[in-house]
Amino acid sequence: MKFNVGDKVLVTSGKDKGRKSEITKVIPKKDRIVVKGINLYTKHVKPYGGNPGEKKILERPLHTASIAILNDKNEADRIGFKVNEDGSKVRIFKKTGKVIDSPKKEQKKK
Repeated sequence: MKFNVGDKVLVTSGKDKGRKSEITKVIPKKDRIVVKGINLYTKHVKPYGGNPGEKKILERPLHTASIAILNDKNEADRIGFKVNEDGSKVRIFKKTGKVIDSPKKEQKKK
C-alpha cells in the first residue's frame, strides 16, 4: 500500500471533500484508510447491565481512491516508487520528485 500512518492527506470526494487531516490507521486488505476527524458517524449504544445508553462518534474507513497525499508545498500529489542504488525502495512525490519522509513505525513489545 502506498499510504502509511502519519501521512498528511486531502479528502477528494464525499461529504468531507476538501478537508485536510492525517492518517491514523491503514487497512491494506480492504484498500481502505482511517483519517482523523473525517467521515464521522454516530453509533447509538443501548443501555445494558446498569450502564446508561450513549452516542459514540466514530470514524469510518475511506477508500484510498477518495484521498490524495499532500506534498511539501501543501498541494495534492500522487505517490510513486524509486529504487536507490543500494537496492532500497523509497516513496516519492510524482509532481516534485522528492522523497517522502516515512513516519517512524512503532516497534511492538514482546
